Amino acid sequence: MNMRWMRFLIFLLLATLLNAGNVLNTISVTSLHIKPDLLLIMLVFFAINIATTDAIAASFAIGFAADISSGTMGPCMITFGVVGSFISQLQRVVVMKRMIHQVAAIFVIALVAGGMIQLLLSFKTDEPMSNVYRMILGGAAYSALAGPLVWMFLLTMALWLGAQPRRHGRLSHR
Repeated sequence: MNMRWMRFLIFLLLATLLNAGNVLNTISVTSLHIKPDLLLIMLVFFAINIATTDAIAASFAIGFAADISSGTMGPCMITFGVVGSFISQLQRVVVMKRMIHQVAAIFVIALVAGGMIQLLLSFKTDEPMSNVYRMILGGAAYSALAGPLVWMFLLTMALWLGAQPRRHGRLSHR
């Protein structure tokens, strides 16, 4: 099944509005306003569950949306594109059948992506950010905990979006 890109873009726009808006601030924790990153969870889901070429395009699109919601253009698109491309190349090996695998993958990818984004931001701006490591770690943990709920929702939306989640055989013939 082919991706339905117009539906995907509309869905991505809604997720971007949720990520950038005040809705997720109602569930943020600590004074640092740590909240789950819906776009990162979407990145992991689509990079694993759709064809490799579609996953790469979706990764860059999700990164662009993350840049729009964060206010700085460039670092998220580059990071999400590279990380999503890497994950999509591993989709024949990585199986996300169990919830613990989803949580672990989202946590590790959030740490890697958060570090890469901060590194790219440090090249772009001269302003040092305080509590960067706490924010990256807290955001990764919160995204990992919220990940399975978002993942179940994405599974229900997958057919409407034209994504066909993989069956759980390790070596699929695509």
